[in-house]
Amino acid sequence: MREFSEKLKRGLEIAEKRMLKEKALRGQDVIVCDENNNIRRIPAEEVISKNPIFQ
Repeated sequence: MREFSEKLKRGLEIAEKRMLKEKALRGQDVIVCDENNNIRRIPAEEVISKNPIFQ
């Protein structure tokens, strides 16, 4: 079960990274919820630049 969970987590990370790169190439925004539970639109490029896991 642990191995499956790790594979699933890694697959989701890869999919998110690909989605962000595609949106950044198109100049699109992503919808996020901030730490105060406010919904915001942020350029995909900004999300990538502020989160080292997407580099």
